[in-house]
Amino acid sequence: MAEDLSITSGTKAEQYEALIPQINALLEGEPDLVANLANITAALKEQFRWLWVGFYIVKSGELVLGPFQGPVACTRIKRGRGVCGTSWAEAKTLVVPDVEKFPGHIACSSLSKSEIVVPVFKANEVIAILDVDSELLNHFDETDAKYLEMISAIAARSWNS
Repeated sequence: MAEDLSITSGTKAEQYEALIPQINALLEGEPDLVANLANITAALKEQFRWLWVGFYIVKSGELVLGPFQGPVACTRIKRGRGVCGTSWAEAKTLVVPDVEKFPGHIACSSLSKSEIVVPVFKANEVIAILDVDSELLNHFDETDAKYLEMISAIAARSWNS
């Protein structure tokens, strides 16, 4: 298990390409879900310096705050509410250039300006979502979606079922 992170520069894609093997190394041989999700969020936060990055886990019909890095966050989110609840309900990645323009946006932090939310799937069911917020407008794009979907698939391997 690697416990050091090598922060890289370059294009966004190059940064993700360098980070993904490091995330795999952090998770290698570690069966604990919380430890793995915590290391994924820490690696993403360290590399990209986003405002907030974390997981919400589906529990008893709602999203419950899981491991994260950043300011305090909303603890529970109902299905279909806000960006996270909508991503869960629609089982798809949502890129939101301006959170103020998203109908029903839940403002956990007034500093958040844009957001990307990626579902985590196990057996074709959404079991969690990976949520990332930026203090910059229009911060996320299809490159982020592509690589964060890969990272959510890595995270999914941490779930025992």
